[in-house]
Amino acid sequence: MTKKLLFQFDTDPVPSVFDTVVGYDGGADHITGYGNVTTENVGALVDGTIYTRGGSEKKGTAIFVGGGNMAAGEAVFEAVKKRFFGPFRVSCMLDSNGSNTTAAAGVALVVKAAGSVQGKKAVVLAGTGPVGMRSAALLAREGAEVVLTARQEARAQEAADAINKRFKVNITAAATPDAASRAQVVKGANLVFAAGAIGIELLAESDWKDEASIAFIADYNAQPPLGFGGIEAMDKGKERHGKHVFGALGIGGLKLKLHRACVGKLFENTETVFDAEEIYALAKSMA
Repeated sequence: MTKKLLFQFDTDPVPSVFDTVVGYDGGADHITGYGNVTTENVGALVDGTIYTRGGSEKKGTAIFVGGGNMAAGEAVFEAVKKRFFGPFRVSCMLDSNGSNTTAAAGVALVVKAAGSVQGKKAVVLAGTGPVGMRSAALLAREGAEVVLTARQEARAQEAADAINKRFKVNITAAATPDAASRAQVVKGANLVFAAGAIGIELLAESDWKDEASIAFIADYNAQPPLGFGGIEAMDKGKERHGKHVFGALGIGGLKLKLHRACVGKLFENTETVFDAEEIYALAKSMA
């Protein structure tokens, strides 16, 4: 029986333990991780995956691109795909910093609860990291009017420009250097996501609980203090102050199931490509 081999190309010096564990839980028989993978050195690694097995055995080989830097991961992922030609290809997945699976899970849960976000105003607080940027992109693709914030306007604009170019959407940027500006930017919003760093409360409970327009909030930070004051990490659609709330662990259950499911599907054929759009489509079917 052909063993399912997953090759983990990580842009960080040390391959992710988290991704390795989930890879095994997703059905891989053996995982080989490589650190410090770049566009310059990935070609030879890809060649090893595509020139070895043939026929039906080839689908037992797959590639996972990870690491903490989404831009670096995207570049490596593109280099991987460019190496393929004809039948010389294997299925591959991009999930740098867990951003594709995490954002897909968070947005899918909110969209399912909302029914539709078409024309709704969505704010992604501290959205310049991989998860925030992917969440903004997926919300925009669902038809929401998305505002992405950061402390510095230039950084927010840079992230918005990158998303708009990659996903052909129209996200706007806003500077929110302090608590007062964050409280102001969510006024009139229907959906608010928090994608900030660990240990930073982005929005106090008093800043969202009485804002009538807000119907859904979602937070990706599982370690206290959470991104939103007044919620719990385990919240999964829980009603608080008339809003439906999703905490990081409430989102995380679907994220892990999604990650495992993606890995399993890599071994079904040699042509599967899992990036944000494909992972999100699967998340919506699982939410």
